[in-house]
Amino acid sequence: MNELRIAAAKNSPEILLSRGGLIRIKGRSVHENALEFFKPVDDWVNDYINEPADVTSIDIHLDYINSANAKILTQLIQKISRVRLLNKKLIINWYYEEGDEDIHERGEYFSSALNIPFNFVKAD
Repeated sequence: MNELRIAAAKNSPEILLSRGGLIRIKGRSVHENALEFFKPVDDWVNDYINEPADVTSIDIHLDYINSANAKILTQLIQKISRVRLLNKKLIINWYYEEGDEDIHERGEYFSSALNIPFNFVKAD
């Protein structure tokens, strides 16, 4: 399985999925067809969870996310969290800008809804 990189665009985030366990989602996630955009990501995750790295680190640094994209992201995080069933370590870092309470609260909601602890990191 290869690394997957998707460049950021006006309405979609930069995505990096590394076989070594690094998953990064950064930017603005308001793509009109979230299912279509995230399809290659979902396919990659389906392969990855069968043979994950010892440590999977998810770095999420979003400027904005709409509800359709948030739903897909929630499903992806939930799927990736299955690595814990294989006794692998999962780290989720949720980045937010100082004063951006909306994004911070969105991360807290994800963490609570998924029952997965997130590290909240104030970005510089």
